Amino acid sequence: MACAAWCLALPAVAHASDDHDHDRARQALEAGEILPLARVLERVEQRHPGQVIDVELERERDARWIYKLKLLQRGGALIRLKVDARDGTVLGSRSREKDREKH
Repeated sequence: MACAAWCLALPAVAHASDDHDHDRARQALEAGEILPLARVLERVEQRHPGQVIDVELERERDARWIYKLKLLQRGGALIRLKVDARDGTVLGSRSREKDREKH
């Protein structure tokens, strides 16, 4: 079960800088400090539908784990979300409309 949860979180650590970062993220998942990426995406999808195009998992200075998601929404809008990896709460968002990028 823990292995399956870790496999679901693998895309989230794709931007980790070294093996040590991967190990820390895996340990956080196994210790219950973070949710698997699949569960976070289920929660985010309810309020922010779109195609996930980038995911990062980072640890902030206060030791909180954060998923940073980039979503492409219908009509071409790009939205960036900062999500608490512990409970899936969206902490912040930024969006950019396709037409605004051209100007």
